[in-house]
Amino acid sequence: MRHTKLAVTVAVGAATVLIAACGSSTSSVTSTTSSPAASATSASAATSSAPASASTSAAAAGSFTGCMVTDTGGINDKSFNQSAWQGMQQAAAANSKVTVKYLQSTSQSDYVPNINTFLSQKCGIIVTVGFLMGASTESAAKAHPTQPFAIVDCSYASFCLSGTKQSNIDQLVFNTVQDGFLGGYLAAGMSKSGKVATFGGQKFGTVTIYMDGFWDGVQYYNKQHNKNVTVLGWNEQTQKGEFTGDFTNQTKGQTVTQTFISEGADVIFPVAGNVGLGAAKAVQNANNAGGSVSMLWVDTDGCISAAQYCKYFVTSVTKGIQTAVKNAVLTAASGKSVGGTYIGTLANGGAVLSPFHDYAGKVPASLQNELKTIQAGIENGSIQTPTKSPVT
Repeated sequence: MRHTKLAVTVAVGAATVLIAACGSSTSSVTSTTSSPAASATSASAATSSAPASASTSAAAAGSFTGCMVTDTGGINDKSFNQSAWQGMQQAAAANSKVTVKYLQSTSQSDYVPNINTFLSQKCGIIVTVGFLMGASTESAAKAHPTQPFAIVDCSYASFCLSGTKQSNIDQLVFNTVQDGFLGGYLAAGMSKSGKVATFGGQKFGTVTIYMDGFWDGVQYYNKQHNKNVTVLGWNEQTQKGEFTGDFTNQTKGQTVTQTFISEGADVIFPVAGNVGLGAAKAVQNANNAGGSVSMLWVDTDGCISAAQYCKYFVTSVTKGIQTAVKNAVLTAASGKSVGGTYIGTLANGGAVLSPFHDYAGKVPASLQNELKTIQAGIENGSIQTPTKSPVT
């Protein structure tokens, strides 16, 4: 069946701008904290990032400020920004000398002035969030080579960063083709209709890597069980599929999901940030009308970040964003060099499936055992997880 196309082409490269004199922020929200939320957990200050040349001496002065610039989804986006901010708070909880704060971007035009504001404040590290912030972060890092930066879900390998490699940027990326593969296998195993679906917010490598894994996981299930479960919304081989055009418009997510459900899909996997809340609403409506539809959440544990829809989430295909950000901040606060690439994987807990929560008794034990076997195979390399959007 033909889907309504909502794809939007975004020329990220055009966002490259000069970082000149430090200006004031045009963001709508500024928040600081020296007393992190009680829910922030303490952990080791060790980091998985490879060392490079940028360093900070702020720790020697007895205090350190970690600064974060959000993407446009907002600090409570149930996704990247919220998880990254939790990682900042966890760093402050782990080291009493660390204070953290953020500036919120309400549009892409806020990226540069927000970064400039933090440059003027001599932050110990500036953390930026997401693919769209790549160009602004890279330009600032080039203009200020002694200033440590970290960026979530963005790397040179994914072409989010595209110039000469800057050694003062920590690239915090996640090999989500691995847990996406597990999610696809699980979705195929849970489907009663023989149709599952996925869609993205925008066609970035950090989005399609999930979709590649999901599609290939379904194909692997079909091979193992001699089935023919169909994936709507994406084809890993052709790299064509469904995108809503942004990560905020929940109405689009609801519309696309309703279309998938009308075509027979009974497990939905949105890779679209806040747009996924619209997908969850469509699933809720379908079930209230007598249907039997479930879904997978993305990036974070949906039963925590979108708890009102937990009953519809089989699991969540997640990224260890909190740990990656926390470790980047603590590394900079310790006076060590930042730079290089942290890669979250199944093996190090940086790309995993969340607990089944309400579905704990609904996912067959045999399927759960298969997932454990597949995870071991992915980790030891005996099961391959190809993607056209690699992080390294």
